[in-house]
Amino acid sequence: MTSFDTSPQLNVWRALLALAVVFVMLATTGWTAMRHHRTPAPLQASLSAWERGSIAGHRLPAVDSAPARLARFFASLTDRQRDSLVHRYPLAVGNMNGAPVALRYRANRIALDEAREVERKRMRDSRLTPDGQREAGRRMHRFESMMRADRHILAFDPEGSGRAAEVFGDLDKAERISVVVPGVDTDLLTFQRTSRKYSAPVGMAQSLYEAERAVSPSTRTAVIAWADYTTPNGLGIDSATAMRAANGAVRLNALVRALPGGSPVSLFCHSYGSVLCGLAAPALPGRVADIAVAGSPGMRVAKASQLRTSAHVWAMRDADDWVQDVPYLEVGGLGHGEDPVSAVFGARVLSARDAKGHGGYFEPGTDSVLNFAEIGVGAYESVRCADDAEACRAGLSDTASAGRA
Repeated sequence: MTSFDTSPQLNVWRALLALAVVFVMLATTGWTAMRHHRTPAPLQASLSAWERGSIAGHRLPAVDSAPARLARFFASLTDRQRDSLVHRYPLAVGNMNGAPVALRYRANRIALDEAREVERKRMRDSRLTPDGQREAGRRMHRFESMMRADRHILAFDPEGSGRAAEVFGDLDKAERISVVVPGVDTDLLTFQRTSRKYSAPVGMAQSLYEAERAVSPSTRTAVIAWADYTTPNGLGIDSATAMRAANGAVRLNALVRALPGGSPVSLFCHSYGSVLCGLAAPALPGRVADIAVAGSPGMRVAKASQLRTSAHVWAMRDADDWVQDVPYLEVGGLGHGEDPVSAVFGARVLSARDAKGHGGYFEPGTDSVLNFAEIGVGAYESVRCADDAEACRAGLSDTASAGRA
């Protein structure tokens, strides 16, 4: 599932909150897991090899160099040298903030091919259980799908349940950039779906991209399905705390700071993804024009002003979204704070009419995805506010043409 996609009973959530303290204490005393020596993960192995590598007799720059520094490095290379680095260190280059976008796409296609072959072998590995072999088959087919020439994979990590990001549109030439940040239970196998397509990151981003093109055909847009953080699994302790969101916030900030050009960026954060966006907000660069949340359990603050961001803060919730029954509180690190659609929070509250429950905010034809699209292209005067009020548009001017100036 992409986010809080099931419909849990309220008492289950409250029980989890009550028990979470006990489990957190057990976790911190070492009760929950044993650490075993393992071979380096594929991405880490590629990064380590890069750190030891060279080109034309010169050491390669540190992988954690500033994006601008890495951009200058790649610009100084010949096409042949760049091609050499892509084939020697595909995972490193494919996940390197500052590497040219087109180069990352090429590198990740190579990395996906390598990962596909690993899973193909695992499908026939007699040491695996039948379930393990079937999962290897699902991963193999997913990697094969992501390798298609018409797909643009901006980030890919096959380790564990995996992470990925995909771009729709021309990121280098975009006048407006949108980033979709999903919630719990998001991994490589749930990155896209056939059933309930628009509740998965790829479907969300595709729907938003098409809606943006429809509302402003003359605006060059790009949308990123960003599932490049390790999400909580289900409605357990991790989803009731901000640990995974805090780690993801660092990664989101790194992505935004490495995006090409200077076009405005809008973040669309669903469910637990809104916790991440709340934590990321104070550190995000000024080019982030909007932070819009849907089906949010909270953003870890009591008021939108405490996000300490210059971005417009928007919120919406469908009338049938069960997340409204989650206690909006934060006690000892558990829970995520005030309800973002409440009057006291102070966000600009949008209509979510016709949304299909908690997982249906990106369904084509809904007020929710249309509102997201208007925000994504900067057409603020066209958004539909909740309860037919105009409060969400107060003090805003239409900036749809700003990116074309």
